[in-house]
Amino acid sequence: QVQLLESGGGSVQAGESLRLSCAGSGITYERCCMGWFRQAPGKERAGVATIGVHGSTSYADSVKGRFTISRDNAKNTLYLQMNNLKPEDTAAYYCAAAQAGAPGCAFGFTDVQTLGVAASWGQGTQVTVSS
Repeated sequence: QVQLLESGGGSVQAGESLRLSCAGSGITYERCCMGWFRQAPGKERAGVATIGVHGSTSYADSVKGRFTISRDNAKNTLYLQMNNLKPEDTAAYYCAAAQAGAPGCAFGFTDVQTLGVAASWGQGTQVTVSS
C-alpha cells in the first residue's frame, strides 16, 4: 500500500522561499516517477514539476527558473525547492508517484501533463504567499 506524506508548507511573503518534502512508504523511489501538483481554490489541480526514474525533470511554465524538484532515493523523500515565491503560487501542494511502466511513467519518463493520468497521491500541504 502506497502512502505519501507532504510537509514543509506554510505562510510566507512574496520573494521568500520554502522547501516541501514528501516522504513515502510502500514504494521504492528509485523505480518511480515523482511529481508535485497544486490546487488553488476554485481551480483545477495542475502539475508543477516532475522527475523521472533517471532524473529528467519537467516544470510548468509558471515556475520555471524558480522551483527545483529533486529526490533522495535512499531516504524515499521527494523535495520541491520553491524560491522567489509569488502570491499566484498560493495553493495546496500534493505529492504524486507512479511506478516505472505504469500509466503516467512509461519507460521511466513523465512530465507535468502525463503524471497526473494515474498516480498515487498524498494529502497535501498548504502554501500561502502574501504580498
